[in-house]
Amino acid sequence: MEIGGLFGLLILAADVWAILNIFQSTSTTGTKALWIILVLALPFIGVVIWYFAGPREA
Repeated sequence: MEIGGLFGLLILAADVWAILNIFQSTSTTGTKALWIILVLALPFIGVVIWYFAGPREA
């Protein structure tokens, strides 16, 4: 497997993890939808932004 494929797989795993955590957060549905769109539109940068500024559990 080449390095690019491994990096892509890691980003996919991080995206899935972020989306699952967004679904489990206590934020409103609109906020969740915006975060999910951000993570899907910008896979790497979206996860980084979500990690630092996203909704958290209470």
